[in-house]
Amino acid sequence: MREPDELIVALADEAATRAAGAALARALERSGSDGVLVTLAGELGSGKTTLVRGLLEAMGVAGPVRSPTFTLLESYAIGSLTIDHLDWYRLGAGDLDSIGFRDLLAAGHWVLVEWPERAPLAAARADVQLRLEYAAVGRQLGVHAGSGHGRAAVAAWRRAIG
Repeated sequence: MREPDELIVALADEAATRAAGAALARALERSGSDGVLVTLAGELGSGKTTLVRGLLEAMGVAGPVRSPTFTLLESYAIGSLTIDHLDWYRLGAGDLDSIGFRDLLAAGHWVLVEWPERAPLAAARADVQLRLEYAAVGRQLGVHAGSGHGRAAVAAWRRAIG
């Protein structure tokens, strides 16, 4: 049996990965998280940006959702909420200050970070940690809560899927 702050979700295809992103958006909204850090770990091509795309679409973003691989940061304003999507693949831990990472961790911001293992000390404070892995069919998404906000979000997600 899984711990109450953990969840495993099977992702058969791209549509399921986007749906998982939408479920995460609803769970974060229901948990009242107005300032949250979410990390997304997984191999290249495992679906990290696809999951973020599903989250952003569920939040009402209608335009293209680009991977921040080269820009390092893509921000989306949604009412009073800003969702910041970062890619740390090309960064070292010392580079976080130069992109203003600390300033993003504030009320009114959801910060979504791909490749958190590039700055493990900063990533360790994540409210929700996601890990996408290849499975026999599709992918598997592991969800772990790292804070009170994260536990509330995982509980909301678990209630939504029954």
